[in-house]
Amino acid sequence: MLRVLTLSTLYPDVHRPVLGTFVERQTLGLAALPDVDVQVVVPRGLPPFPLSRLSRYGAVADLPEDEVWNGLTIHRPRFLHIPKYAARFDASLMVRALVPLLTRLRKTFAFDIIDAEYFFPDGPAAAALGRHFNVPVSIKARGSDIHLWGKRADTAQQVLAAGRAADGMLTVSTALKHDMAALGIPDERIAVHYTGVDMDLFKPVDRAVAKAALGISTPLIVSIGGLIPRKGHHILIEALGQIAGAQGQIADAQLVIIGGGAERDALQAQARQLGLADRVRLLGSQSREQVAQWLAAADVMALATASEGLANVWVEALASGTPVITCDVGGAREIITGNDAGRLVAHSADAFAEAIKGILADSPARDTVSAFAERFTWTANTAALHAHLKRLTRG
Repeated sequence: MLRVLTLSTLYPDVHRPVLGTFVERQTLGLAALPDVDVQVVVPRGLPPFPLSRLSRYGAVADLPEDEVWNGLTIHRPRFLHIPKYAARFDASLMVRALVPLLTRLRKTFAFDIIDAEYFFPDGPAAAALGRHFNVPVSIKARGSDIHLWGKRADTAQQVLAAGRAADGMLTVSTALKHDMAALGIPDERIAVHYTGVDMDLFKPVDRAVAKAALGISTPLIVSIGGLIPRKGHHILIEALGQIAGAQGQIADAQLVIIGGGAERDALQAQARQLGLADRVRLLGSQSREQVAQWLAAADVMALATASEGLANVWVEALASGTPVITCDVGGAREIITGNDAGRLVAHSADAFAEAIKGILADSPARDTVSAFAERFTWTANTAALHAHLKRLTRG
């Protein structure tokens, strides 16, 4: 029996059901194997009272310390988060909170390995806990944990030290593996571990029927990602303004943006200033089922992102038969491997406008597009993770 302690600050809960769903899906796949036992630790960083009761922390503060969530045992311990110092002390304070919990836990669940599912602050904490409990550690890199925390002056050394201490690492794309190596993390210990996609949920359907169900009758562009500058939603709104000057039905295209974040008001103001208020819809966070509905109806999925590891929405769009237009960042070249899959373009409104017009004018067949996602299965994801963890425990 392989006993795995999954450590992740990204994991769904009753208040944030779409947070880290890709981590949950991966963990559920691993736990379903007959020779694997999994428990999940989801640390909650909270400032001292009364700051912990502020709206941004209140829902997290009210979560139970322990619960069964979708069949898995979840532990949600608190650790002290000091807002003034951002994330600098998060990993060390997380370790301080987790050592007593894991000491108690090992009496009934003698975990063989710690599997950290995000590189910061989870990675440095996992490395310290692995030394304390004398068990091997695996850390997975997903994108911003390397591109942001791996380059910030106050956290870069922690990321590097964790990478050098880990017994093995996973990364969502070959491109991200190269980025990690460039920081000084040993690439011989890094394996590429692609995401999976639920082919029963994200699948090609009749686009006209899918649009009708959502009340859409015009060309539809969908963008999915947090409302932060890095995701480039403002670029797509500007591109939509250019498309509005095109000839024919393309000029009537709508843009739907799925995701929550601090840029919502700014994006709405931009749409109003460009006279696009009635053609840009910001839907906020959506369930996986709702995302699947919108991707099935979309003529194109566009993401003007400035950096990624490998965006799950790229794969989900392809599985839905919807071509993808995005920037040549992260693992995009590992996903968009043919013209029928979509386009890789410059990080500009002009480039996105031209690419969107091109696909709207000559859309590839949905089944042809979905074939590009066939290698991204959760079965393959589970098998690769299981083999990786077994190898580290044998080592």
